[in-house]
Amino acid sequence: MFSNKLPYFSAALFLGILSSCGDKKEQQQQAAAPPAVPVSLVAVTTADATYYDEYPGTVTALNEIELRPQVTGFITGIHFKDGSRVRKGQLLYSIDAQLYNANYDQAVANLNVQQANLARAQKDADRYHELEKNDAVAKQLVDNADAALEVAKRQAEAAKANIQAVQTSVNYTKVTAPFDGVIGISMVKVGAAVTAGQTILNTVSTDTQLAVDFNVDQREIYRFSTLMKNAKAADSTFTLKFGNDIFPATGKIALIDRAVDPQTGTIKTRLVFPNKDNRLRSGMSGTVRVLNNAAAKSVVIPYKAVTEQLGEFFVYVAGDSSKVSQRRVVLGTSLGANVIIKEGLKEGEKIAVEGVQNLREGAVIKEGK
Repeated sequence: MFSNKLPYFSAALFLGILSSCGDKKEQQQQAAAPPAVPVSLVAVTTADATYYDEYPGTVTALNEIELRPQVTGFITGIHFKDGSRVRKGQLLYSIDAQLYNANYDQAVANLNVQQANLARAQKDADRYHELEKNDAVAKQLVDNADAALEVAKRQAEAAKANIQAVQTSVNYTKVTAPFDGVIGISMVKVGAAVTAGQTILNTVSTDTQLAVDFNVDQREIYRFSTLMKNAKAADSTFTLKFGNDIFPATGKIALIDRAVDPQTGTIKTRLVFPNKDNRLRSGMSGTVRVLNNAAAKSVVIPYKAVTEQLGEFFVYVAGDSSKVSQRRVVLGTSLGANVIIKEGLKEGEKIAVEGVQNLREGAVIKEGK
């Protein structure tokens, strides 16, 4: 009887082994397939986007000049308060004028001598010409008298010119404001020695209006040229921001530079802002905001749907078979919690906005948490 049961036992054992192998293979397949990632999907939409393009800008004076002496000497007086407003022609610095006054007095004395010589030469020439009429003098003496008179005239003219030059030096001992504006902190003190054309005394700049210079890409030249010709562009198109603070006055575009910088591919553009309360100071750095009213509808998505890898930006787009694909996009301006997409997406496509951190290329997804 034992021998008859042996074939049945062997068959049962073989079926058991096969069943065990099948279960292990199914378990391995189930372990190899990752579970679907729960995500939230939104459809890509378009909207009329109104936003500001932003550019780094630098505040600069419309007119600014370094004051340098035009004569050498010692400072004898400073006639202003540092940082105060000055008027055109106002006396700012005095330079010791003793030497220049002495030179002027000497020049005047020399002119008097030359004028006396001219008067004598004129009388001699007149006398010789009277004698020549009666043939009472040689022609050579008449010519010499005329030549001496001409020399005396030229010497008198040179003396007059010298007086003007010396008088100019005397005037230059007084340094005055070249225009209305604000003056900085003096670089010299009373008693300091200054050299003509070299020593910087101070800086004066205009402050009722200030310029803001910024660079724009050469592809935007046409746009800014149009804005410059548009009289309404000064209403609210150009504003200035410092950190989170917005300068209260709006600006207007004044000029676009002559040529594009070949190294950077940008061109300098200048705005002008009123500065009634003196909140702007030359040299400040801020952000120029240019209002951009997009005529065409722009693709707008939640910013949290965007991931960044090595400086490039991507979103996960839902496709067939409940799978997502990673797609590179070009970002535009942020609009609160949303961002404009310049390139990479079309209206109607669905993208993942929640659970993005758990996704990868080709991942299977399911909506919900």
